[in-house]
Amino acid sequence: MIQIGALKDAGRNVDRETVGLNCEMLEFGHAASVEEETLVEESVDIEEAVADGWHIVLYNDDHNTFDHVIECLMAYCGHEVLQAEQCALIVHTRGKCSVKNGDFDELELICTALLERDLTAEVEPA
Repeated sequence: MIQIGALKDAGRNVDRETVGLNCEMLEFGHAASVEEETLVEESVDIEEAVADGWHIVLYNDDHNTFDHVIECLMAYCGHEVLQAEQCALIVHTRGKCSVKNGDFDELELICTALLERDLTAEVEPA
């Protein structure tokens, strides 16, 4: 980054600030190359975005044990023991955790099973 004060100290007058630009001075008094970032918009098929755009969020509560939560995540969400333990810990410390992604119809059935086991969960857009 070129500092304006450094150019003034070198006997050059600077008309504008170069803050925020990534400039590389080739030589004093000659042109400088400027790199600019370009944002690219990606077009996504709307059906693809909606199909897997849901997740089950499990919320913390004061009455379920870690063992019960872990067993439910393994039985209904298909988690391995370690993943279920990590999700249970995240729910306990942060208050909620996304435990399963997928399409709405699949997740609605799983969420209903979790609710029937007295867990607090919702299907939400991702």
